[in-house]
Amino acid sequence: MTLQVLPRGKWLGARVKRVEDPRFLTGEAKYLADIVLPGTVHVAFVRSPYGHARIKSIDTSAAKTMPGVLAVFTADDVTALPPLASGLPVEGLQPTPQPVLAKDKVRFVGEAIAAVVAESRYLAEDAAEQVVVDYEPLPAVVDAERAMHPDAPILHEELGTNIVYQKTTTLGDIEGAFAQADRVFRRRLHTNRFVAAPMETRGCLSVYERASGHLTFYSSTQMPHMLRLFLALFLGIPEHKVRVISPEVGGGFGQKMTIYPEEVVVAYLGKVLGRPVKWVEDRRENLAAATHAKEQIIELEAAVRNDGTILGLKARLIGDAGAYSFNTASALIEPLAGAGLMPGVYDIQHYQHEVIAVCTNKAPVGAFRAVGWTAAQTARELFFDEIARELGLDPAELRRRNVIPPERFPYTTCTGMVYDSGTYRESLERALELVGYEELRRRQAELRQQGRYLGVGISLYVEPTAWGSEIALQAGFPFPSHDNATVTIDPSGKVRVAVSVHSHGQGHETTLAQVAAEILGVSIEDVVVEHGDTDRAPWGMGTYASRSAVIGGGMVALAAQEVREKVLRAASRLLEVAPEDLDIQDGTVFVKGAPDRSLSMFQVAFAAYLDNRTRAEGEEPLLSATKFYDPRATYSNGCIVTVCEVDIETGLVQLDKVVAVEDCGTMLNPMIVEGQVMGAIAQGIGGALYEEMAYDESGQLMTDTFVNYLLPSATEVPPLTIEHLESPSPVTIGGIKGIGEGGLLATPASVAGAVLDALAPFDARIERLPLTPERIVEALRSSESR
Repeated sequence: MTLQVLPRGKWLGARVKRVEDPRFLTGEAKYLADIVLPGTVHVAFVRSPYGHARIKSIDTSAAKTMPGVLAVFTADDVTALPPLASGLPVEGLQPTPQPVLAKDKVRFVGEAIAAVVAESRYLAEDAAEQVVVDYEPLPAVVDAERAMHPDAPILHEELGTNIVYQKTTTLGDIEGAFAQADRVFRRRLHTNRFVAAPMETRGCLSVYERASGHLTFYSSTQMPHMLRLFLALFLGIPEHKVRVISPEVGGGFGQKMTIYPEEVVVAYLGKVLGRPVKWVEDRRENLAAATHAKEQIIELEAAVRNDGTILGLKARLIGDAGAYSFNTASALIEPLAGAGLMPGVYDIQHYQHEVIAVCTNKAPVGAFRAVGWTAAQTARELFFDEIARELGLDPAELRRRNVIPPERFPYTTCTGMVYDSGTYRESLERALELVGYEELRRRQAELRQQGRYLGVGISLYVEPTAWGSEIALQAGFPFPSHDNATVTIDPSGKVRVAVSVHSHGQGHETTLAQVAAEILGVSIEDVVVEHGDTDRAPWGMGTYASRSAVIGGGMVALAAQEVREKVLRAASRLLEVAPEDLDIQDGTVFVKGAPDRSLSMFQVAFAAYLDNRTRAEGEEPLLSATKFYDPRATYSNGCIVTVCEVDIETGLVQLDKVVAVEDCGTMLNPMIVEGQVMGAIAQGIGGALYEEMAYDESGQLMTDTFVNYLLPSATEVPPLTIEHLESPSPVTIGGIKGIGEGGLLATPASVAGAVLDALAPFDARIERLPLTPERIVEALRSSESR
């Protein structure tokens, strides 16, 4: 059997209910905050109230004498801990390492300055308020373009500039393309800074055993093995003496793949104090100090023929990196990723992009679902809508004329991405059909006569998935991938699957069990999937960037296939037939054509471990296999169409309908795919209409609670129509592609496009997201004055 096409039988492709859900629904699931160990002490961090200031002195004397306080640590007490720096070498990126506790200067509101350890979180917070920090406030800069000016306040004096990266890349004959153009169009868009806001905030628990030198570290992380590696390096503990356990994780969306200063400090405190040390952040800390995302200033210029053909494209992407670029080159994670995917699904061979990363007095940026790509997709799709309006073309027709045709696959973009397969045109046409596009356009004209303004927004997208070594290189982030899975059948015939990918809501315990069950011919109830514990799961990179279905499914399939072959060899000796004459179904190994000659999986497994008849000389009797998988690059695609109505008096937007047609290749479980799409669409609606991390000119965060940082609720998400297409990847095991990010990648463009389409009769121009009622009304007033 080839694994290029996985068997589709009872389990694979079925709408299997999530096996994880009973423990969540009954409250039996344990999150980091639920873990209670004897003798645990708690940490509260003293955080900067200033966006930019020098630290003249820190007085901890009053805090140290408070009842229940064990210690107060400042930068002077943790000199053994190096700062967090970018772990990804990118030529031209200036280093801006972040100290684990600020020493001489603070660069954003919420930056940690001291750690107070007490018998309870309440005591620790009370003591933290007694730590006196003498600040010398400095001018702040919170606008990326302002930060680029020579007279702007400098965050990192040793650099002498706030620009940490700047590079222009020209691909194809860009000047020739513009010389041939009938029209040249320009557009600017400032996308909003918004955040993952997982239901569970960050947290960790450090348990150090002085006698053995072992560190057990519980963390709400997406990358247990990577966290273990870095903790070992930071603390000087051999990695084999560090165990990281990631229990249930209440959402991550990329925010929890970062190695944070607080985690390093808490791990260190556990080692120094010899007691379990715990930190669970509150929501205000999460909004202020966890990584932010999505903010870019994008300027586009297109060379276009009168028939709508895009001849060439120029892009300038300014990424607001926040105060530091740490971990995986985080300053570049927005603009460089956006630049690479800017051509999208369109046949654009002449392209020039300038990527600039700038430090500002805001929280550092980091990964968040569809990082970088969301801003680029939104800017390009809104730009194409504007071009269509100027040319008098339907926006769907403009896309038809420029989309990559199916006969061109595999298609290499001008930026070096290799699209393996896809349904670009088909997803567009199907989405338009589902939304009733032609009828909507007729109704739109009729409603305008009544003073009602309906809008339709189209967002046609491609999504890089299966983040392995090849796709990381194609995206401009040359970080190698390393992931493994172990599949074992125990003597009772039950199956254990241990994987390096980590679930924080994606349903891995269901989908990966489906893969193993299908290949091994057993029931999904007989398979248990383990993850999140570095002592029990094989080494790997964790979960991020739509990689778990492709990489997790692929490596489980490889390991399960090897175990299946071992089972068939053992059974062949017991049944005295050749292995190729056997099959496995419903937990029974039987002779093809003679199903009465059979053995249960229990009988075969028991014999494989304990019966010499099943063993050939030199053969491994253990029914177990560990397999590594680093897939080729693969790309999902889809189309999201939004219908809305805008009240021009109040600026309120009423979303009527969202249609999503997606293609993630071979689906393991359509129900889980739909859940991923729905959640991502909801986040995209938030990014288009509601969410924004806002700072004032002094660097003060103004959206530090859910009172003023607006998230969409169930009442803001309209009815969703989701339809699946399947174009299996020719380069991955089973043809699987990822699907976790497409909804957030494409929805802001679709929603914003619908709003601007509704406002088209007024020539209302909006260059900044989110599209709040205030911005819509202001745009309408500006259009009247023009």
